Amino acid sequence: MGTSRDHIPGPSLDLTELVEQYAGLLFGIARRLSGCPTDAEDLVQQTFLAAHAHGDQLRDTTKVRAWLCTILRNEFLKLIRSRRRASTISLDGLGEPSSPDHSNTEVDGEAILLALDSLPEEFRIPIVLYFFEEMSYREISESLDLPIGTVMSRLSRAKSRLRDRLGGLVPLPDHSIAHTG
Repeated sequence: MGTSRDHIPGPSLDLTELVEQYAGLLFGIARRLSGCPTDAEDLVQQTFLAAHAHGDQLRDTTKVRAWLCTILRNEFLKLIRSRRRASTISLDGLGEPSSPDHSNTEVDGEAILLALDSLPEEFRIPIVLYFFEEMSYREISESLDLPIGTVMSRLSRAKSRLRDRLGGLVPLPDHSIAHTG
């Protein structure tokens, strides 16, 4: 009996090589999206399983990173949908949103992560890819299968919402100095 790779008409993918090259990147993205290391590990595993099962869908091997990020995003969205359907999302661990302390202009990393977590996923995903994974607008556009204008708009709105939530204490760069690569 042959392996699933025997019938893949697209480019040959070496799963071991993919894992070695992209596991860290995908885990970082998944961790920031899900907020949970265990969920992040599951998302990365599901991403690689889906990549292996659907290797024939990758038409351009120069876009493996974007393709894997797209799979990861889809796996994350499936996770969110399944939790909503099962009504198992617990808000107990989230706590109350804290009001910014204007007497101290320093904002800690946890406050930033809480502000990120409060964003709707349509804004959170692009901002995580942009700031934490240092992807360009073009790369985000390809990863999320969105027009570049939509990516720019979502990033602008996400930055605005983050500024509001953090009381303007964290400077977020404008598009004029962004990496559009």
